[in-house]
Amino acid sequence: MNKIGFNVLAWSADMSDDLIPILDRLKTIGYDGVEFFVGSPDKAAYSRIGAYAKQIGLEVTAVFVLGPDENPISPDAHNRQKSLEKIKWTIDRAHDLGAKVICGPYHSAFATFTKAAPQEIEYERSAEILRQAGEYAAQAGILLTPEALNRFECYLCNTMEQLAYLIKKVDHPNVKAMFDTHHANMEEKKFRDSIHKIAPILGHFHISENDRGTPGSGHVPWDETFAALAEIHYKGWLTIEGFTRNDPGFANSIGVWREFSEPWDMAESGYTFIREMGEKHGL
Repeated sequence: MNKIGFNVLAWSADMSDDLIPILDRLKTIGYDGVEFFVGSPDKAAYSRIGAYAKQIGLEVTAVFVLGPDENPISPDAHNRQKSLEKIKWTIDRAHDLGAKVICGPYHSAFATFTKAAPQEIEYERSAEILRQAGEYAAQAGILLTPEALNRFECYLCNTMEQLAYLIKKVDHPNVKAMFDTHHANMEEKKFRDSIHKIAPILGHFHISENDRGTPGSGHVPWDETFAALAEIHYKGWLTIEGFTRNDPGFANSIGVWREFSEPWDMAESGYTFIREMGEKHGL
């Protein structure tokens, strides 16, 4: 069975000791790992929280986003350089955490639009930044897994076809792709086809319901999803990502205006659901 993780953004985007009892309970449920948002400026907190996760037997992955003034596809060279610096800073903090995977939509700036379709030069700019970032990540033994988002949150990579095009253009062993079922539910025709399309470069996987609530409670085609993962012999993380309004600042930034599920229901029922689906489909 694949390792199962949980993203603590269901509680907070901050890196603080408030996460420690959450880690304890996730470990008790049975989780193999935990995913943290990298953004807090307190460098010492990353080492401290990462060390605690390791102490109790939880592995770590990380996620982050880029803002409009640090955009890898900007026509402004200074802006692009700032994006590379931010990615490198994130790699350093992830290394402090002990993370081996960094996911997120950092192929471009989050929710930043030109009101035009993606251009070839933008894929080239993104690939150049990600290639340099991949080289830096390799020194820390970290895998970068950029993520396709839905059309309301980015425009460069909405589908696995677009993401595969970009990652192949990057052509670096430390830069692979991520699949998120929430975004795929909006942008992909068939989950099985899209999972097979990205299979050769798939490095991370988010289990996320159509409404960002408890996995298995909505209409994501889960049987098709888990069957496809078994067909491609996927061995990476299955990490639940669900959102709440527990952290209002973060919730506001991603358009979460109501509660979808209680976070511990996501964690407890979601873990059981993944185990059951994995066993059913032979993962």
